[in-house]
Amino acid sequence: MTSRPFAQVDVFSAVPYRGNPVAVVLDGDGLTTEQMQRIANWTNLSETTFVLPPTSPAADYRVRIFTTAEELPFAGHPTIGTCHAWLARNPRHTGDTVVQECEAGLITLRRTGDRLAFAAPPLIRDEPVDEELQARIARILGIERAGIRDARWIDNGPGWVGVLLEDAKAVLAVAPNAEELKLGIVGPYPEGTPEAVEVRAFFPAGRTSFEDPVTGSLNAGLGLWLLRTGRLRAPYVASQGTAVGRAGRVHVDQDADGTVWVGGDAVTCVRGEVEI
Repeated sequence: MTSRPFAQVDVFSAVPYRGNPVAVVLDGDGLTTEQMQRIANWTNLSETTFVLPPTSPAADYRVRIFTTAEELPFAGHPTIGTCHAWLARNPRHTGDTVVQECEAGLITLRRTGDRLAFAAPPLIRDEPVDEELQARIARILGIERAGIRDARWIDNGPGWVGVLLEDAKAVLAVAPNAEELKLGIVGPYPEGTPEAVEVRAFFPAGRTSFEDPVTGSLNAGLGLWLLRTGRLRAPYVASQGTAVGRAGRVHVDQDADGTVWVGGDAVTCVRGEVEI
């Protein structure tokens, strides 16, 4: 066994233990996929990442992202958390951008002060949800079909279906049943509220439904969808994690060329070494 640098980073919060944690193994070189998956299963966090030398000359580092059960091509809060940990380990890095290589391709991150933001990757599935599936989603969420204002596939890797409800109050009231769907629900706050929307994200987990505290990939997909349809204007702040005792804040902006940026604060809560 060898000791490798390790960090656990809380993402989408400047206050420790109020966002979404990710475990980062800062030297994953030489580890097999089986070893990475075993470690990710053991940490029991929504994601664990492994930093590797890049294969693209345009990238600063490469990352592999694992849930407790599978590898993901891309995920948002692990992207910001990994970059935060990598920058702490590479203080000589100059410039305001970092390029991450992952299975989904090259992801550009930019930093403004202590906040990092990634460019939302293109959607690999971007289409309306048919009526039959919307009715099924309503049953999963335990709401009337009329409570769904719109629904769309906004899949940028994890397989998200975005569901727009009437308002933030309706989002916070949802108590879903377990299903083999990854659902992200969103509802607006009243005009003038510091946060524009409340977001919740649900994963199937055996016979129950797991709620992710704060979800970068979902907010990236929602941003692309809701900005394009004029339901939101950039910049805006999304609140997520309220229902599970967190206080995540996701900052979404859009450049003149249409690029959507998903950002947030990050803070290291654990640092040291892991024996592998």
